[in-house]
Amino acid sequence: MRWAAALLAGSLIAAAPARAEPAACGTPPDLLEATALPAVAAAVAHGRISIFATGSASILGAGVSNEGAAWPARLEALLRARRPGLEIRLEVRGGRGLSARDQWRLIEEALRRGPLDLVIWQAGATEAVRGMAAEEMGAILGEGLARLHARGVDVVVMGLQYSRFLRANAEVEPVRETLRLQAAAHGAAFFRRYDIMQAWIEAGSVDPERAPRDRRTESVDRMNDCLAQALAAFLRNGSRAARR
Repeated sequence: MRWAAALLAGSLIAAAPARAEPAACGTPPDLLEATALPAVAAAVAHGRISIFATGSASILGAGVSNEGAAWPARLEALLRARRPGLEIRLEVRGGRGLSARDQWRLIEEALRRGPLDLVIWQAGATEAVRGMAAEEMGAILGEGLARLHARGVDVVVMGLQYSRFLRANAEVEPVRETLRLQAAAHGAAFFRRYDIMQAWIEAGSVDPERAPRDRRTESVDRMNDCLAQALAAFLRNGSRAARR
């Protein structure tokens, strides 16, 4: 699905949050530190940015109340509300069970449709759930990141979700480490979603797994909104780092 909105030239999310609560749902600032995103900074300076996001089920908002509550839609809404003036095209493609190889094919298709400034690659969930080799995923991810870097496209590699169920039933650490290492090796920014979500849960901010059944959808919606806030801050920090 696609969203397009008009946004103001400047950094991606410099304005204060509309709600009277800590920025990005109280995320520890060190978890939002970002590698420089020069293509994002340049695109913003020119007044137009093209973003492609891909992943497995959660990128489409599994468990949310409606399509607009998924984190990519919330991210688009935040950008539109806080920075009118910058022309932005945000395309989201993904689905349950997609592997890194499947996601890379979607990225290649997007590149054939036109140039991109930023790819948000939410990888590793399918591999972790199915017990697939982290090394194979890493090889595919690394090749994709190298090709995107060569084309001047910024990439945010989004880490796994924090989930007690997933942690208890899958080998998540090899996948987490592979994502981090591949991002570092290829100059991509690594969004520490696992650590960020764990921090929220430990602080009691939001915890869908332990929400009462009648409030679970509400909690999933809030988790997606918090993810959008955190990612917006992360992109802002990466854009600022590129301009230093």
